[in-house]
Amino acid sequence: QVQLVESGGGLVQAGGSLSLSCAASGRTSSTSDMGWFRQAPGKERDFVARINMRFGNTDYAESVKGRFTMSRDNAKTTVYLQMNSLKPEDTAVYYCNTRSTVTGLDYWGQGTQVTVPS
Repeated sequence: QVQLVESGGGLVQAGGSLSLSCAASGRTSSTSDMGWFRQAPGKERDFVARINMRFGNTDYAESVKGRFTMSRDNAKTTVYLQMNSLKPEDTAVYYCNTRSTVTGLDYWGQGTQVTVPS
């Protein structure tokens, strides 16, 4: 089992910045990547960013490239999403995700709301 707890959401004006955190606990040794997804009202949950926990290489959705940066801490149990130049279309619930390389199970955090008024 892996537990994920997000924090850092809120309301910010367009053009502003927010930083999200996701703390992982439990059997984190069974995972290799951690990611962020988001879900806007009435829409599907979409990929935002991913980081490999061992090597630190990252991958981003086209819609956030150049504006969002994902990173991890040295202990490799917490990941961050620095979001700059926020737009109203970034409004969504942001979820942290990881997948067990042993079982293939996906784990999700509880989500944190990010609101950028238009």
